[in-house]
Amino acid sequence: MLTRDFIHLASSSILSQRLRASLTILGIAIGIMAVVLLTSIGEGIHRFVLSEFTQFGSSIIGINPGKATTHGTSVGIFGTERPLTIDDAEALRRIPYTLSVVSLVQGNAEVEADKRQRRTTVYGVSPDFPAAFSLEVGIGKFLPKDNPQAPRAFAVLGSKLRSELFGSENPLGKKIRIGGARYRVIGSMESKGQVLGFDLDDTIYIPTNRALEMFNRDSLMEIDLVYEEGAPEKEVVEHIKRILQARHGREDFTITTQQQMLDVLGSVLNVLTFSVAALGSISLLVGGVGIFSIMTIAVQERTPEVGLLGALGAQRKQILGLFLSEAVILAAIGGLAGLVLGIGGAQLLHLLIPALPVHTPWSYVLLAEAIAVILGLVAGVMPAMRAARMDPVEALRSE
Repeated sequence: MLTRDFIHLASSSILSQRLRASLTILGIAIGIMAVVLLTSIGEGIHRFVLSEFTQFGSSIIGINPGKATTHGTSVGIFGTERPLTIDDAEALRRIPYTLSVVSLVQGNAEVEADKRQRRTTVYGVSPDFPAAFSLEVGIGKFLPKDNPQAPRAFAVLGSKLRSELFGSENPLGKKIRIGGARYRVIGSMESKGQVLGFDLDDTIYIPTNRALEMFNRDSLMEIDLVYEEGAPEKEVVEHIKRILQARHGREDFTITTQQQMLDVLGSVLNVLTFSVAALGSISLLVGGVGIFSIMTIAVQERTPEVGLLGALGAQRKQILGLFLSEAVILAAIGGLAGLVLGIGGAQLLHLLIPALPVHTPWSYVLLAEAIAVILGLVAGVMPAMRAARMDPVEALRSE
């Protein structure tokens, strides 16, 4: 059989049954569209969360009080834990490659200024906080480097809180009350917006020691250490362990590196992306069943044609290839249509809902089309093999 005859037979059989072919193509297109659309949303969320999580840098190490687990059991059962203190944070400044050390306490309190009140998040932080987390001071200055055990009663406002309390008025030098204690405003931060659900603009910053007193805490919630880019992370972690073990007597704290957090977060988000892709694949499977059904019917209807091809000398592998090529062509066209619909739908969805992150990697596009072609090939194998095994004489008799 000549190549041109092979192509003519495959294309003419598809064109002769336009409605049937169109429905088959539509089934594959819907499946591919679902896979591309859902995967684009999943990948978009993946990238969005990682970008939000890493906007403060990738060289941050967090230290929290208490050991997470020891042989599967909390150490709190067998002994007391020493709190993380401001002195612990100051001791960590001696570690090589260290750029910033932030002692952190968080709570919620009533803030009052000029007879206006607002309950907001209060962060007790050290002066290195803006440098460590890439924040900018809008007006004034951030907390000064006072004696960490006896800092002055200064406060720095988030941009949203400043607007709520003072409107367009300059807040610098104004007296406010936080949790009943008096503070002087010395600065206001630039707008940062929400990060992972936390509104960093609706906040107020005070010295760590004063926050400990305000919330009646004896331990810091966290110490964050920022080290130089390219510095050996393991060496910095070992220095942290040695210093804190020497001060506490044992390892009653938990060290979490940025890379560990990103690895855990990435694995969770990868599962999310895979899950939504699997949901879309159900539609694609339905499309594959459609190809199988259509090709089975086509073989039954074209039995005399198969017999004639065999009588004219067509080999079994040529008849097999003829029906397989029809299935692959239908799947490929459906796949391309699905890609157009999926990518277009993802972009349209992003335009309609700008807050929804959407991203379609080219690797997913190529993979989706390859899956469509493979699916067509697999779905067409059994009908094609049945056609190839027909006896030409028996096939001609069925006419």
